[in-house]
Amino acid sequence: MRNPKAAFVGFGEVNTPAEVIQRKCEQASELLVSRALDLVCTAPVTDDPAGKDVERAIRELRPHDVDLIVACVAGWIPSHAVIRVLSEFRHLPVLLWGLSGDNAGGRVITTADQAGTTALRQTIEDLGFHYKYIPSYLDAPPPIEKIVTFARSAAALRDVRCARIGSMGYRDMNLYNTLFDGVSLRRQLGVEIEFFEMLEVVQRSATFTAAEVQAVVARIHHGWSFESAADPRVLELGVRYYLAIRERAVERKYRGVSLIDVDGMKRLLQFPPAMIFMLLADELNICTIPENDIPGAVTQVIANSLTGQIGAYLEFYEFLANGALMGVPDYVPGEIVEGQIRVRPSSFGQLAGGVLNVSRIKTGLVTLCRLAQRKGRYVLHLVTGQAKQPPAWEEAGWAPPAPQLPGIEFILDGDMERFANNVMGQHYILSYGDNTALFQDFCALKGIEVIG
Repeated sequence: MRNPKAAFVGFGEVNTPAEVIQRKCEQASELLVSRALDLVCTAPVTDDPAGKDVERAIRELRPHDVDLIVACVAGWIPSHAVIRVLSEFRHLPVLLWGLSGDNAGGRVITTADQAGTTALRQTIEDLGFHYKYIPSYLDAPPPIEKIVTFARSAAALRDVRCARIGSMGYRDMNLYNTLFDGVSLRRQLGVEIEFFEMLEVVQRSATFTAAEVQAVVARIHHGWSFESAADPRVLELGVRYYLAIRERAVERKYRGVSLIDVDGMKRLLQFPPAMIFMLLADELNICTIPENDIPGAVTQVIANSLTGQIGAYLEFYEFLANGALMGVPDYVPGEIVEGQIRVRPSSFGQLAGGVLNVSRIKTGLVTLCRLAQRKGRYVLHLVTGQAKQPPAWEEAGWAPPAPQLPGIEFILDGDMERFANNVMGQHYILSYGDNTALFQDFCALKGIEVIG
């Protein structure tokens, strides 16, 4: 993940000792830098009658390309000076950070920082800024974790706004919850969805040399543990399809890819695309999800931008009283695999010749989420819980001996009935750790309702 980049400007009233405001702002900026924020700084701004500090700060900060602006209130400041600066950068998320005073010899020395922020907060909201207010407390450490979380969310906001997702085909299996509205998605999140045809992939797949194909096959044999030998022709065909999709993904700078799976790759080409997804995720480091699931793909890109993780998808197979049995019918990215990637040739129903991922998934604290539209508005269903190794299980239809598919037993933090009555689809996006604050800050900036 790249470091968030912020414009940092401190504020203090013209009558407050300048050296005090300067010292407090320097300490605050150094704290942010120590936590991997890249800062563009200007000297503290006062409410000098001629407005020279305001104009100087605007002039110095305007040329820089940043993710957010940090308005660091180090003491009382009349609101007009702060608003004048922020108004020049109203396209950016604003962090309104109020510092705190000092204890010296049993005596509190204050510059009335929170007088400044409390005079500003409602005004900033009424003026329509996308902002977060984070005050410091006199009797507590600086709220650095909240600040870093907001900065990362602001950086992700920008990354998602420039994202492009490629979808081979449209509406696999005629599903409804994988559909999307391109105009509202572009308007609210900035994500662009591009379609490409399966015919293009087939045509491109024939253009690669045997040497190019064998180079990838060699990497597969080096990186994957085969439980039984795979047909070399299957591996070579899968690599050709992968190289064709990879070529387009690189050309178009895709952050995510979805493929028409059941009604396309499997039915028309007789080729289950698991190994294609695995290679795209592990070699190209992009988000992948089957079945033309565009809301799922957008959720993956958001998760990837916020956490730096691949944003793997999992599917619900069974609900439990306190969670769910979740898994995938074909593949998982190597990033979430415990130990080495394990694969085996297998067939499902009338399909044969595919390479199936049978790896174990990492366990621990996880966040699950999915973006959806509810009554014309975007919402994010967001929960946390524990991922445990699942019991022995199989999906009916696999050729015996049936494989143990990659999966987890998800133990929900919360009420299962509430979760079930808010579920948005069969695919949910997984990230490790409790990332709720990141998603909440991101959604607040984009006007997306979070449902727990």
